[in-house]
Amino acid sequence: MVIDFHSHIYPDKIAARAVENIGEFYRIPMACDGTVANLAASGLRGGIDRFVVFSAAAAPAQVPVINDYIASVVKEREGKSPAFTGLGTLHRDMEDPASEIERIARLGLKGIKLHPDMQKFDIDDKKMMDMYALLEGRMIAVFHTGDYRYGFSHPARLARVLDAFPRLTAVAAHFGGWSLHDLALEYFRNRSCYFDVSSSIPYTGRERALELIRIYGAERILFGSDFPMWDPASCLDEFNSLRLRDDERELILYKNALRILGEG
Repeated sequence: MVIDFHSHIYPDKIAARAVENIGEFYRIPMACDGTVANLAASGLRGGIDRFVVFSAAAAPAQVPVINDYIASVVKEREGKSPAFTGLGTLHRDMEDPASEIERIARLGLKGIKLHPDMQKFDIDDKKMMDMYALLEGRMIAVFHTGDYRYGFSHPARLARVLDAFPRLTAVAAHFGGWSLHDLALEYFRNRSCYFDVSSSIPYTGRERALELIRIYGAERILFGSDFPMWDPASCLDEFNSLRLRDDERELILYKNALRILGEG
């Protein structure tokens, strides 16, 4: 089994513009078009059984729209291969986050995804801390973490969140620090959280990626592609080129994901 724990999707009518915005933000070409059909096709081509899908709200008004969209896609994919599991989103400036968190649960979404650099708020903002209190022990929180250009997602900020909410199931994306992988080690080596490998191996290189997996422990790592930035099938090939033991590979490709999702 293979579960890709990090994929962004967009409605067909806005996907092209959304992908263009991502490319401009990161200043790199996008591999895919951001649509559900494109993601599913890559999964079939690469042998990926399930995708955890989400999108981040740039403004408070987008939160319920995005959450409804993700839930509708998950429902539409029921019984199809690859399967989709959805995460919702939140925004610092939204009204009544408690009600939206309850609605996220009713929609069948497993948690939330936040991208502080694009959403333009600090991970440890007071309003966000109040939201984490509602999520702790209940839902998954996936954080884009670490960008040398901004302070919003600095690993130190997520470390404060982890210390304040030890029962929060947190995933620090991109080995805990996109473009700040080694700095992230200072903050996360001995803290309780998971990591995904999305948008990382092309920058760390294979040997350093293997070292980071061994430092953190394979039981804390999730496979992820960061679609549409990268093609999931190609990311899986790249991951499988790492010199991992079979037990490590199984943990990263699906066992850890099933455990976090409450299915294993």
